Amino acid sequence: MKFQVVGSVISLNLENIIKDRGEITMAFISSGYNPDKPMENRITDIGPKKYDNFYPPVIAANKGKWLYHEILEPGVLVHVSETGDEVYTVRVGAARLMSITLLREACEIADKHCDGHLRFTTRNNIEFMVDSKDKVEPLKKDLAGRKFAAGSNKFPIGGTGAGITNIVHTQGWVHCHTPATDASGTVKATLDVLYDQFTDMKLPAKLRVSMACCLNMCGAVHCSDIAILGYHRKPPLLDHEYLDKMCEIPLAIAACPTAAIKPSKIEIGGKKLNTVSVNEDRCMYCGNCYTMCPSMPLADTEGDGIVIMAGGKISNRRSAPKFSKCVVAFIPNEPPRWPTMTATIKRIVEAYSSGANKYERVGEWAERIGWERFFEKCEIDFTHHLIDDFRDSAYYTWRHTTNFKF
Repeated sequence: MKFQVVGSVISLNLENIIKDRGEITMAFISSGYNPDKPMENRITDIGPKKYDNFYPPVIAANKGKWLYHEILEPGVLVHVSETGDEVYTVRVGAARLMSITLLREACEIADKHCDGHLRFTTRNNIEFMVDSKDKVEPLKKDLAGRKFAAGSNKFPIGGTGAGITNIVHTQGWVHCHTPATDASGTVKATLDVLYDQFTDMKLPAKLRVSMACCLNMCGAVHCSDIAILGYHRKPPLLDHEYLDKMCEIPLAIAACPTAAIKPSKIEIGGKKLNTVSVNEDRCMYCGNCYTMCPSMPLADTEGDGIVIMAGGKISNRRSAPKFSKCVVAFIPNEPPRWPTMTATIKRIVEAYSSGANKYERVGEWAERIGWERFFEKCEIDFTHHLIDDFRDSAYYTWRHTTNFKF
């Protein structure tokens, strides 16, 4: 009898639900909603609007019909469709963190020349697209004429082909809470010394520079031709007096990927306090504990600095993808221009530019001449910190190329 009552209650509830849903559905239908076509005339504020709503008309009309593209000059590309339509793209360098003023100016240029359309590349370039060749020169002239008060170009044209495009980078001192160096500052300083390689295409092949401000590596420094990596060298400090008041100790312990943190107690001012201890030999200075616990800061003026890596790539062309290798173990932070870091990167680029064969990436050039000569050519001292002794079975057995393995 008990189960029959429960069953009756369930049946009654289902009837009410079905009735309510029917009334709701009728309300939607009366407002124009068609349950057979749920996406028709759909309006929502959840997430971004559908990407193809923002296509320039010529892109929308030729989707899936493009035959080929060419780089006409540094920063200028043309895509040709099977219909005969053409799209000319002018690529300019931009910052990852931009002011509203600069964004509005970019929108003004798009309104003036491109019917209001522009796009951002994954490396923070801005691309202005026009549908005829006669619109390219006025666009280029307008872009070249816009300068900052100090005289530098607001919208430098380049970043295509056998050159350097924008540096992908992380957040640095502006936003991140675990950086060992700045991101925007180091990238600005680096691109200033590599500006000529951004605006022309005279390198042997494309050269990708990336930047990550700590070992957590939000940037693609593991597989870039040249990489800037912020590096902590000291374990976190422990503010024992406030640690238990500010932190969930189990979270801080669980956050450590190497199990270097364990619970502990300490006596301060005659009081026993709950805290943690850090096994410094196991610590890899990632800062995950500080993410969970503000009483475990990692930043340190002397201990923090920069590592330079080189020779990585994602491409399968000519050779398999490669991991970057550490080529400079440590450079101190030298804001605002980081002269030691920029001079080192410039030497690598110049040695590569003069010594590599056409189409040869940095890692391929280094392997051809030998890494010993790479250090000589780039005038970099080799130390025991640079010995690459990390190998495990995955390094040899994982499928990391497009080639078949039998």
